[in-house]
Amino acid sequence: MNHQINIGFETEVADENSVRELIRTCAERVLTSEQVDFDAEIDVTVVDADAIREMNAEYRNKDAVTDVLSFPMYEFLNGEPQEEMEAEPDSGCVMLGDMILCYTRACEQAEQFGHSPARECGYLTTHSVLHLLGYDHLDEGEEKAKMRDREKAIMKELGYDF
Repeated sequence: MNHQINIGFETEVADENSVRELIRTCAERVLTSEQVDFDAEIDVTVVDADAIREMNAEYRNKDAVTDVLSFPMYEFLNGEPQEEMEAEPDSGCVMLGDMILCYTRACEQAEQFGHSPARECGYLTTHSVLHLLGYDHLDEGEEKAKMRDREKAIMKELGYDF
């Protein structure tokens, strides 16, 4: 498959190339692990705390800084499309949606949880791409368990402890 992960930075990051490669690797791993059998495209934007707080307030009515936001283009349920999808004419890929990652929040959480910023960004990317593929964790039950199982398996594939 020819997956396209477009990554832009709207905030300064110490090692932008490493973060870009990490996000790309993690997103592609999720798509491979979930057996996405079509050319898929994801737009990722790395932002600061102020930007993600604004988006969180606007789109989720939560006036707080968060770590990652996912905006799916199509409806999926646990990795299975629930509607017909169309490839973008320019890229030939199906646009799965947008991911907004707050790098400063990811670094704060990494310190709080006692692991590296790379591991936290890897997890947040995995989490977000699974959201684009219709996984969710709002029910605190079976759906959350499915999403956590997929996160654990993919993080292990990436070489990270969960």
